[in-house]
Amino acid sequence: MISVKGSAFGHPAAIPAVAAVLGALLFANLFTFASDSQSLWLISTVVIADMLAVGGGIVVAAREVMLAERRSDVSQARLDAIVDSAMDAIIAVDATQSVVLFNRAAEQTFGVRREEALGAPLDRFLPQRYRGAHRGHIEQFGHTGITSRRMGDTTTLWALRADGTEFPIEASISQAGDPGQHFYTVILRDVTRRKIAQDALQQQQQELRRLSAQVLEAREEEKTRIARELHDELGQLLTALKMDLAWLRERLPPGDADAAQRAEQMGRVLDQTVGSTRRISADLRPLMLDDLGLAEAANWLVGDFASRSGVRCEISMPGNGELEGLDKSVATAIYRALQESLTNIARHAGARQAWVSVGADNGEIFFEVEDDGRGIAPADLAKTRSLGLKGMRERVNYLGGSIEVARAPRGGTRVRVRLPAQGRPQ
Repeated sequence: MISVKGSAFGHPAAIPAVAAVLGALLFANLFTFASDSQSLWLISTVVIADMLAVGGGIVVAAREVMLAERRSDVSQARLDAIVDSAMDAIIAVDATQSVVLFNRAAEQTFGVRREEALGAPLDRFLPQRYRGAHRGHIEQFGHTGITSRRMGDTTTLWALRADGTEFPIEASISQAGDPGQHFYTVILRDVTRRKIAQDALQQQQQELRRLSAQVLEAREEEKTRIARELHDELGQLLTALKMDLAWLRERLPPGDADAAQRAEQMGRVLDQTVGSTRRISADLRPLMLDDLGLAEAANWLVGDFASRSGVRCEISMPGNGELEGLDKSVATAIYRALQESLTNIARHAGARQAWVSVGADNGEIFFEVEDDGRGIAPADLAKTRSLGLKGMRERVNYLGGSIEVARAPRGGTRVRVRLPAQGRPQ
């Protein structure tokens, strides 16, 4: 048996030896015919040497052809073994999109024997609704000149088993060959389990988001109830106490300085209590948000923040009623996000000035808060204890909006929020 590695030209001395023999034969032929020799033995020797050289060349050439074929067979066998051992399904088609390669993983994935798949159209392994578009995509890919790319970058691809069941896949395609003999190779993987896990995870995330929204809504309702009780009931009681204290002060004996001083102190404490009650009630839920709307509540919030924190604030809002008649959940989300943004400025920014903009655009409500403080680092956004930002983001995402927290052009932090004016689409 001839060794595949035993090429006649594999030895370093082979080519010089062949060149020397051919040179000697050429010299002998030229000498014989140039000298016009009549010696029969010389002519016979040269002819025999030429025949032996030609015969040897034929034998060597035939041997090299056999070795090349065997190398090709061995390489093809090795390639077939690699393709068959691949865990992903590999399918190759020609220019007519007929299957010319179908590995063992493809047999297991589609439930089709290789003998049945070879020569069949690629459409056989696609759901009917995708066949026309898929053929066009393959032809378009053939004209792009791109050697390979991933298929279905933004959409889920679906394939068809022999029993008629559809399953999701991820795939990549490559092309090779010349215009007369073009081949496309698709490497694909069944991602049914991953798709099921992703769908389950997405469903759980939606349920958690709905639960979070319900918790936030329940908290807002509870805050509203407590705020109204503080404002109405406790406020009325404190007002009654102030009236009674005023009545008592009018009836104190004129010469009792201690009683007058004690009544004065009681009045100051009572005024502080009224102010604290109003502040706590407003922090829980400003009644003007429900009674007067988002514009008035936001304007009051920014003004109150400026007076408490010492940070100069500029606020711009439309004056044409665009912020009226909002969905309650949207107004609450905008107000709470604005409140959280201002609180973060007071706690962390070290800012001297802040700019607030609230408005409406194309059926959306937006606001932007920017400061000139130290700014926020990406690591701060990822902190597990950043519950305020996480709660803000969760509330906005649930309502179908978007939120952006990044460095501002002035060097501080900029928060942008956009929400649909009518709330979360059903």
